[in-house]
Amino acid sequence: MWKRAWSLSIVLLVFAVVAACAAPTAVPTGGAAAPTAAAEEAGADDGAGMAIKIGLVTDVGRVNDRSFNQSAWEGVVQAAQALGLAEGDNYKFIETQDPSDYADNIDQFIDGGFNVIVSVGFALGEATARAAQENPDVMFIGVDQFQVETIPNLTGLIFHEDQSGFLAGALAAQLSQTGKIAAVLGTDLVPPVVAFKEGYELGAKYINPDIEIISTYHPGGLDRAFTDPEWGANTAKQALDQGADVIFGAGGSTGNGALQEVAAAATTGAEVYCIGVDSDQWETLPAAHPCLVSSAMKLITPGVVELVMMAKDGAFPGGNYFGGAGLAPFHDFEEQIPQEVKDMLIEIDAALKDGSLQTGYNPGQ
Repeated sequence: MWKRAWSLSIVLLVFAVVAACAAPTAVPTGGAAAPTAAAEEAGADDGAGMAIKIGLVTDVGRVNDRSFNQSAWEGVVQAAQALGLAEGDNYKFIETQDPSDYADNIDQFIDGGFNVIVSVGFALGEATARAAQENPDVMFIGVDQFQVETIPNLTGLIFHEDQSGFLAGALAAQLSQTGKIAAVLGTDLVPPVVAFKEGYELGAKYINPDIEIISTYHPGGLDRAFTDPEWGANTAKQALDQGADVIFGAGGSTGNGALQEVAAAATTGAEVYCIGVDSDQWETLPAAHPCLVSSAMKLITPGVVELVMMAKDGAFPGGNYFGGAGLAPFHDFEEQIPQEVKDMLIEIDAALKDGSLQTGYNPGQ
């Protein structure tokens, strides 16, 4: 049975980025190095750039969601620690409870003198753009917020989700013994979720044009689609009952519910696998270890770190900034995938990166 291995080129990508910034903890704590008195009052400034205070506004859900919000917060923590900032005084987060609070939460940071604000998720795009236009001296990092028109003090941190989804689908198709795989997803109102789903399906069909794919979006709106692990678990169970043996969970806590349902099936002896999303969920969701063969990553944490450092150094880019994307390591299952599967993943990854292979995803369709 094919199980799990590292795709060497993908791992090298991840290690190259991680080497530039400390590895994230499983649950963000926000500890920091001891700052100077001046840094406590005005943020860190070593003479090489501006003093900064960093605020992060989550999408609906918790900052320790073991997925999207957490990855962004870990980027803030790593940047803040590198700069010697004091948590609370100079970096902190606000957890959004309701979408109607997006603008108010951003304004809390502006009123508090925070001059780098990270807003997490597509849904915050409108509120973030408005705040950036009204506050040109504040720099905004919009995670998953594609910028159609450039606002100089707003950078959209975006990713090629279709490429990491394509790799996940290619992996799933090679692992599947039933010829049937599935995806349990957040809402199709969010373009990156659609890109993950389409990439996953296209990657699977690239390997096996006849593979059957069960893809299910959450039926709710932005206020519920990513915080419904019970629906995720039930949807995954339905896919398992229909014969799917590899399931991709892409939807925050909702997707996590799907992964844990597959893990529960794996502990009973079923030969089933799951694939996580956004971060390397092996590090953040131990409950999924029995099935977690990999994760379709977008490297949110290092992307946030890079943009915070650019802000401090006066080199903030504005517009759109592409972060890295790829598959996570295969951890405990490395030795059980045949070499031809490893070689295929390496070949696909290289071709996607040099442009000789296109996923086929067209967001305009």
